[in-house]
Amino acid sequence: MKNKTLAAWLAFLGGPLGLHRFYLHGWRDALGWILPLPTVLGAYGLLRAQRLGVDDQLSWMLVPLLGFTIAGCALTAIVYGLSSREKWNARFNPEAGGEAPAGGTNWFTILAVAAALMVGTGVLMASIAFSFQRYFEYQIEQGRRISQ
Repeated sequence: MKNKTLAAWLAFLGGPLGLHRFYLHGWRDALGWILPLPTVLGAYGLLRAQRLGVDDQLSWMLVPLLGFTIAGCALTAIVYGLSSREKWNARFNPEAGGEAPAGGTNWFTILAVAAALMVGTGVLMASIAFSFQRYFEYQIEQGRRISQ
């Protein structure tokens, strides 16, 4: 039985490492093994930005990968948490029937959805703002170099 509340929390807290995918689809899930890649690259970009400053071009290209991965996993937690009992059980617990309690919603599910909404939105907006700011600053620098 795959529990909807546990899956939502795993997607929110451990999603960038693929934990929710392994819980729902098993250890052979390809996306579960691929998800840590942008997470690690983004974390490397964050460390690189701390060491070399945000003017480092590679770091400002890698940092948004972490943010977009976290935001995507937060969205997955929201989708899991808001799915109906029947839909959840039909997809992840087909042998249990549509009214199985594992697909039910409780306060812990709602807390996972609310936390994922708050954190995911903040991380997504920060990633977009950082990406566009660095991109346009880079374009201005290149324009200045060309004009000199």
